[in-house]
Amino acid sequence: MRFEAKVAVVTGGASGMGEATARRLAAEGAKVVVADRNIEAAESVALTIAAAGGIAVSQYTDVADPASVAKMVERAVSEFGRLDLAANVAGVAQAPTSLAETTLELWDRVHAVNDRGLFLCLQSEIPEMLKAGGGAIVNVSSLNGLRSFAQMTAYGSSKFGATSTTGTIAAEFAGRKIRVNGVAPGSIDTPMLATLPRETLDAFSATLPMKRLGTADEIANVIAFLLSDEASYVSGVMLPVDGGWLASS
Repeated sequence: MRFEAKVAVVTGGASGMGEATARRLAAEGAKVVVADRNIEAAESVALTIAAAGGIAVSQYTDVADPASVAKMVERAVSEFGRLDLAANVAGVAQAPTSLAETTLELWDRVHAVNDRGLFLCLQSEIPEMLKAGGGAIVNVSSLNGLRSFAQMTAYGSSKFGATSTTGTIAAEFAGRKIRVNGVAPGSIDTPMLATLPRETLDAFSATLPMKRLGTADEIANVIAFLLSDEASYVSGVMLPVDGGWLASS
């Protein structure tokens, strides 16, 4: 029960890595706000957490909208009295796209969520954590935020932005009892990847050092560690969770 009496918000909490994180934090005692644009799915996750003996509420949240992000944090405080933890998981992907075919609309959509959205979450979350006497935040970036890949201009730049923001904010608030870290997932078996044909996924998995995709629970495990007091002297880290891909590439 590492998070007993703690209050957490999880963006992108309706599915994939966000859902796994919300469930994990609640299972270890946190009161969780499951935040997502898909409010029906977020409600389902919150109900599942409650059925398992945890405490959670759902909140419609568009991380690209400042008012919506502010309401997410306000909900945590009004419902549970404080904010201690945040897992900023919400993000959008991009199919490989050449520079010539990368439209301004694609660029703006990806950056609105992955880069601007993260900034808005941090700007709303941290003041409440300061009021609570401190807190911990984990931002989800990507291997695309640590290395450059061809035809991923919009996504890669947005995730490099998330990586930079994580370190910058960690440095700013390290002396004020707020830790900020990140995880950089590799190839994770989530609903986003599940849209690809099974044979494509199997062929791709065979190229990975561990010969398999990662799971959402494996990402949630790392997020939970970084949010916990077990990581009390860790801040400003962007931790690859990639089955050894970065080390072997």
